[in-house]
Amino acid sequence: MAHINDNFTKLPGSYLFSEIGRRTAAYQEAHPEAKLIKMGIGDVTLPLAPAVVAAMHEGVDDLAAAETFHGYGPEQGYDFLRTAIAEADFRARGVEIDDDEIFVSDGAKSDCGNIGDILSLDSRVAVCDPVYPVYVDTNAMAGRAGDYDEDAQGWTNIVYMPTTAENDFCPALPEEDVDVIYLCSPNNPTGTALTFDQLKAWVDYANDHDAIIMFDAAYERFITQDDVPHSIYEIPSAKTCAIEFRSFSKTAGFTGARCGYTVVPKALVRDGASLNGLWNRRQTTKFNGASYVIQKGAAAVYTPEGARQIDEAIAHYRENARVIREGLTEAGFEVFGGVNSPYIWCKTPGGMGSWDFFNKLLEEANIITTPGAGFGPAGEGYIRFTAFGNAEATKEAMKRVQALKA
Repeated sequence: MAHINDNFTKLPGSYLFSEIGRRTAAYQEAHPEAKLIKMGIGDVTLPLAPAVVAAMHEGVDDLAAAETFHGYGPEQGYDFLRTAIAEADFRARGVEIDDDEIFVSDGAKSDCGNIGDILSLDSRVAVCDPVYPVYVDTNAMAGRAGDYDEDAQGWTNIVYMPTTAENDFCPALPEEDVDVIYLCSPNNPTGTALTFDQLKAWVDYANDHDAIIMFDAAYERFITQDDVPHSIYEIPSAKTCAIEFRSFSKTAGFTGARCGYTVVPKALVRDGASLNGLWNRRQTTKFNGASYVIQKGAAAVYTPEGARQIDEAIAHYRENARVIREGLTEAGFEVFGGVNSPYIWCKTPGGMGSWDFFNKLLEEANIITTPGAGFGPAGEGYIRFTAFGNAEATKEAMKRVQALKA
């Protein structure tokens, strides 16, 4: 008789964004006349940059001719993209990353989950609370999380590090030894970011304890403040303790195209083994590489024209974030984030529960948000707004919120 991986049966309910989709669909079916404004899932709305589209067309043309046809590509990514990434995202900032330390994939979300393949199942995992659900759920699926405690709203073998307004959204270093630490800066969901000094403290801790930091830098393109690192490798000693995940989804609109990359330094060694080598072995076994056409488009992000067009799109979303932050503040809400990030973290009024406020905004203002409780126990009492919508819809949403508040 075949047996299932019973770690999946331990997962509570449905995935957060699936539940949001279910509730939204039910409301829309009951109220077809409602004009909903989506400010929940972090999905971009602007089309791909023209330079990216042109490069993708070139890629398709390459596949249409025998002389330029590409079949299976390198599992690690094509050299033309890896070199462009190394030059623009790292060397231009004074960070030396070798091309063969970069692994192109179909997205940062996949890599954040798949990286667990090269880790021991008895690794002690620490996450910020609130937290992007993928970090926790994929470790639970692998069997590292223990059992789910309904009363505590958390897993028995996961170390939760409160990341709240009380500690300026910088979690305290763990009092107990941990093996794997997930950090996201700029942070999803709180929209806040770690400074150089704050991040250096984590790097020092990881090196002192032989831990590994899983650093999610998916939103680095939104950083505006000088003291916020774009990469954990801006701290030189991070190469011996950190893996960094990057994404083209939010920075270049690839949510539907799917492309990202992971940096695994060759200096990162545990138990006498190179994690760069282990990840390479994993990818060559279980992954056939990202699409040639998509990688052609991703490389165009680093051309002068592509970079200019991407900057224009980022400016659009940054302006939306400003409108949301200021609109919520004017309405009397306490808000965080939205400066180095497309996310605004809003405290619910009067101690209202996150899902209750989600329902109120959906039903009375026809605005879709994300309840903070879905990101962990410390997210209760908050709502996340995203700045990835249309500019006019964003302004309209703030008018509705202000009218609702009144």
